[in-house]
Amino acid sequence: MANKEALNKLQAAIDHAASYQEFLEASLEHDRLSGADDWKHEDKSNDYDFRLIRKRVERMKTAKANNDAAGLMFILHEGIHGNLANISNPELANYSKVGTKVLIQEFLDEVCSALEFIYNADEADIDFHEKLSFFEETTHAYGQSCLMLSGGAGLGFFHCGVVRSLLDHDLLPPVISGASAGSIVAALVATRKDEQLLDMLTPEAIFSRFHKWSIWQGPGRGSWLDSTNLENALIELFDLLTFEDAYNLTGRHVTITVSPADLHQYSRLLNAKTSPNAIITQAVRASCAIPLVFAPVQLKARNQAGDIVPYIPSRRFADGSLMADMPFSRLARLYGVNHSIVSQTNPLAVPFLSRRKQHSRGLLALTKRHLTGLAKSNSIYAFDILENLVPGKAAKLGIHKLRSIIDQQYVGDINILPEQKLASFKYLLANPSEQSISELIHSGERATWPQLDMIRRSTQISKSFRHYLKLLKLREARILSNLPAPSNQRSVAG
Repeated sequence: MANKEALNKLQAAIDHAASYQEFLEASLEHDRLSGADDWKHEDKSNDYDFRLIRKRVERMKTAKANNDAAGLMFILHEGIHGNLANISNPELANYSKVGTKVLIQEFLDEVCSALEFIYNADEADIDFHEKLSFFEETTHAYGQSCLMLSGGAGLGFFHCGVVRSLLDHDLLPPVISGASAGSIVAALVATRKDEQLLDMLTPEAIFSRFHKWSIWQGPGRGSWLDSTNLENALIELFDLLTFEDAYNLTGRHVTITVSPADLHQYSRLLNAKTSPNAIITQAVRASCAIPLVFAPVQLKARNQAGDIVPYIPSRRFADGSLMADMPFSRLARLYGVNHSIVSQTNPLAVPFLSRRKQHSRGLLALTKRHLTGLAKSNSIYAFDILENLVPGKAAKLGIHKLRSIIDQQYVGDINILPEQKLASFKYLLANPSEQSISELIHSGERATWPQLDMIRRSTQISKSFRHYLKLLKLREARILSNLPAPSNQRSVAG
C-alpha cells in the first residue's frame, strides 16, 4: 500500500511538473520504484528479437577490438535500419516512463560508436573515397525523421511549444512540414537560426504579431474574415524570402503544403527542391486560407531578374491541411524520410486520436480497427459516387475536399497531442491573448516531454550518419577546391 501511494504521488509529480527536469526526475524515480528498471536490465522480451540485437552488439564490439573498420562497414551494410529486430515496437514504451531495454540502448550506442570508428579509421586501410561512399550509401539507406506540424487555426500556437522543446534538447529534425496554422511555425523554423527561433517562439513575440489575426467581415465578401492583419504579420516575419533563401540561411528542409482551390488538381508541397523561387509569405498565406474563413491566394515567386511575379498564375491555393495535413509519402520520396514525428492540433482529427502509447489488443479491439477501416473506405467510395452525380463545379469541389479530409492519415510514428478539452476549441478562430498563447505553448512543451526519450532514440543513429557525412562532404569540397584546373583549361587561361 505504501508503495502504491508513493507511485501515485510520483505520477502526480509527473503530471504537474513545471519543467522537463522535474518531469524526468519523477519519471526515473517512478521507474525505480515500480520495477521498470529491472525490466530495462533484462534483455529477454517477446516484443523484439533480443538475440539478434545481442549478436549484433557482440559483432561490432569484436570488430572494433580487432581494429577492423572494414568488418564494421560490412556489419552495418549487412542490415541497419530504424526498426531492426523490432526495436522501435511501440509496445516497448509501455513498461517504463522513460528509457527502454538497456540492450537496445547499448545497440544504438554501439552503432554510433562504429560510425565514429569508421570515420576515424586509418586511410591506409579505408581511404577517403571509400569512407565517403559508405556514408553516402548508408545514410540514404537508413533514412531520417521529419517533424510534421498540422493545421489547427488558433490552436496552432501549440506547435511553438513542441518546437521549443525539441530545440532545447537538440532534437529538431532537419526535415519539417507545416500545413495551415502549422505552416506559420514551419516558416519560422525555415527562416530563423536556433537562437533567433527561440526568441520568436515566445508568448510576447507571437502575441505582438498575431493578436488581431481574426477580423470579422461577414460572408458577403468572399470570406468571413479579413486577412489584412494576418498578411501584414507574415510580411513582417518573412518579407520576400524564397524557399531557397531560407534553406541557404538555416540548412533546414522545410515544406509548406497548399491545396488547390479548384477541381482536378493535387495538393502541392512547396520547398527548396520543388519550388526554390516561391515566396514563403504567400505560401504561408495560402496554406492558412481555410475555405470560407479566408479567401484563396495567388502564389508568387522571384524570377531570374529578381522581380516578384505570379507563380502558377492560372491557379489559386487554399488551406494546406485540407488535402495534405501530413504529406508523409511525398516527404519520403523527396528527402528519404522513413520516420515521422507529428504535432497534431487539427480539430477534425484530435478528438479521435488516442494519447495512449500502446495498441489496443484483443478480438474486440481488432474488430473495432477493422470496422473503422471499412467505414473509411465506404465513406470515400460514397463521396466518389456523389462527386460524379452532383452538377455544378462548386458542389463537386466541396465534395472533393470533404473526401480528401476523410482519406488522410493524421498520425505518425510518434504523436504529440494536446489535451482533449472542449474549452480548447475557443481558441480556433478567436483572437488570442498573451495568456492563451502562453498556455498553448506550455501545453506543447509538456506534451513533448514524455516523447523526448523515444525521439532521442529514434533519431540517434540518423544524426550520427548526417554528422559524419557532413564532415566528409566538407573535406571533399576542400579537396576539390585545391585541385588544379584540367590541362585544357590551363592552356586556354594562359
